[in-house]
Amino acid sequence: KARKLSLEKNTLLISEGEWLATLYPTEISSFDDYIKYSAILRPLMKTHVQKILLTGTNVVLDFPANTAKQRMWFKELCEEIKAGHNLIFIDVSDERCLEQISKRRIEQPKRAPFDTKEMFLYVSKHFEAPLEKEGLLFNVIN
Repeated sequence: KARKLSLEKNTLLISEGEWLATLYPTEISSFDDYIKYSAILRPLMKTHVQKILLTGTNVVLDFPANTAKQRMWFKELCEEIKAGHNLIFIDVSDERCLEQISKRRIEQPKRAPFDTKEMFLYVSKHFEAPLEKEGLLFNVIN
């Protein structure tokens, strides 16, 4: 969805997965590794994205926003420089997510070790749907 949106809106797409795969190609072999390296990447990404936004260029961030804490990172990134924001919340069933994961395993074989039903179920346990009180402008897509 992020790639499609960036093409439709002619914006810059920045994908956490692509950056992590490029910067840490052999270091991430578990979910704990992902958490560690994602945390290292975020301060750099924040500054980088803020500089891009300040040029007037719109950005689509393909980063997880599965928890209120993760979404606050996006909100603060934008509010610090008075940039607008829009969260896309894709509200689909677990079955549909698992179908997409199966498809992605074929299209992107390098992701296959992490794109598993077990990983999806593990990550889903921590999911928090966005709430209006978080102060984010968000659109729901089914």
